[in-house]
Amino acid sequence: MALELAARHYGQPGPITTQARELIFPPKSGGVLYAGLALMMVVLTWRQRFIALGAAIGIDVVFSLIRWTADIRVTDGHPFGNGALWVILGCAVIAVTHRTGPDRVLLLKGVGLALLLVTGRKTGDAWLFITAKTRPMVLDQYVATTDHALGNPSWLLGRLVTACGPVGFNFLDIVYGQLPVAAVAVALYQLRHVAAERRFPRHHLVRTFLVIGLVGPVFYMIFPVVGPLFAYGTGAQHWEGVSLWAPHMAPSAQWAAADLWPRTLPPIGVPHHMPFDHITPRNCMPSLHTAWATAIFIHSRKGPRALRHAGTFWLIATLTATLGFGYHYGADLIAGVVFTLTIEAALRAYDHGWDWSGIHLVTYGATVFTALLLSYRYRPVEMALHPWLSGPLLLLALASVIYAYVRTTTAWDAGTLPTRRPTAPQPELI
Repeated sequence: MALELAARHYGQPGPITTQARELIFPPKSGGVLYAGLALMMVVLTWRQRFIALGAAIGIDVVFSLIRWTADIRVTDGHPFGNGALWVILGCAVIAVTHRTGPDRVLLLKGVGLALLLVTGRKTGDAWLFITAKTRPMVLDQYVATTDHALGNPSWLLGRLVTACGPVGFNFLDIVYGQLPVAAVAVALYQLRHVAAERRFPRHHLVRTFLVIGLVGPVFYMIFPVVGPLFAYGTGAQHWEGVSLWAPHMAPSAQWAAADLWPRTLPPIGVPHHMPFDHITPRNCMPSLHTAWATAIFIHSRKGPRALRHAGTFWLIATLTATLGFGYHYGADLIAGVVFTLTIEAALRAYDHGWDWSGIHLVTYGATVFTALLLSYRYRPVEMALHPWLSGPLLLLALASVIYAYVRTTTAWDAGTLPTRRPTAPQPELI
């Protein structure tokens, strides 16, 4: 509701309005709607799943025929997806009117899980719009200066991706854009026994995804960054003639500090706040695409070999795309991984019980994340001038959080750490 009101304050429909419109109008992402339907179907029997999927496809066919008959061309959105949303809402009505007791609760949980995924996408779009409207100054020069300590990976991979031509670029573009589909694949594996056991597992990927999407945009407001493609380029360097989506890119050359990315490294100078347009989202710090890809990688570790390989591939491809497309700096990715591990540690500690190991892990991750943001903001020049010291220190900070997370969660899984909450010492009885 707050995001709806905030978006309307700036003259745009909010997440509730845009979601309601997709009952009739072409949805922005039909794949996300069908991914939500797939999540809801984990609570159904196989017969019910076939009926639900068939109904969704049938409704989409009817919508397509109506648009074709009325000569309505789908220019903004996908020609499919309405049926999935209708079936999700229909199952909610069935749960209220035809189910009772635990069956009603389970079906409503499935519907809620599906709608949370869809609504999360809509609230994310609203957040991006609000960041562009409320943060006229960006901190790209600070992060770009910091990136000298890491060897300017966005410039390096930007040249590599451009050299790969249309095939490599569009391949990474598909991987980058279909991150929710990869998440649903892992989530479906984790939730495969819900229908038989009549309950959800204590911890699964969707929880982590939703918390990342809920907490992450807060830092966009604190640390607004638009990325090297826009801050140091035209906004469309290697899109035209290469990307399938080039017509939808709006160049922002008039707002860039200079047209440098990815050919020329930015100079090391005294960074300062830089004004930018009111269109480009400030969605770089931390990199939530990296955060979500890291979460997929973590949750795929306990799956079969094919799922583990897919999780590794998606993480590597996402990191390559975020840097090679110029969407993020290397410092964004380090912060994104630390951010994810801290969120995941907090959720795991909540399930495990807040013992001292959980408190220490979450506190350490939050401390490192805070230290990273402070160093990016207040010590970028010193880090750029001493790359052989500051670069390894940044990577060491990342490695320490990874080590602490793996060590603690492995001990939890093995049962070598007690499951208890910290208690105050009891006074001795005399």
